[in-house]
Amino acid sequence: MRALVVVGLLGVLALVFVVVALVRDTQSEAGIGGGCPEGWPQADVRLRKQEDVKINVLNGTDQPGLASKVADDFRNRKFQIKKTGDEKKQIDDIAVLRYGPKGVGSAHLLRAYFLDNAEAEYDPKRADDTVDVVLGSAFQQLATTTEVNQSLGDLGSPVAPPGSCPMPQD
Repeated sequence: MRALVVVGLLGVLALVFVVVALVRDTQSEAGIGGGCPEGWPQADVRLRKQEDVKINVLNGTDQPGLASKVADDFRNRKFQIKKTGDEKKQIDDIAVLRYGPKGVGSAHLLRAYFLDNAEAEYDPKRADDTVDVVLGSAFQQLATTTEVNQSLGDLGSPVAPPGSCPMPQD
């Protein structure tokens, strides 16, 4: 009988402890911009749909017309193409993605189209939500729909870059 009282008392104490911990939880706003240091940009970490992603496609190779060809591939996949052109210097990588805080979710989706082999260049001062896709000499083709879906599963959810905070979600 005495053991039953002790177990019951321990159960009540555990319940009180859990309630107090939940009430005093200081991390309830963590990850949603609640505790963002002053001056840090808020990154839009929502994973975007293709039709909501704005991109500039730039050719960083010596292969003429590559930016237009790849822009057409992206356009056929419902992306919004803002402009195409040539990059000033040649890129050896598969691709480089340049974006700012408003383009974090878009860049995350685009990483999947390069099977997470594109270099990311985050600029905290960039104000627009457009992502520059700079094609490099190692680029061969965009991933298939199946490969993109698998890559997105491997990548997980978008994360705010260092020095930024996730933007509060509506």
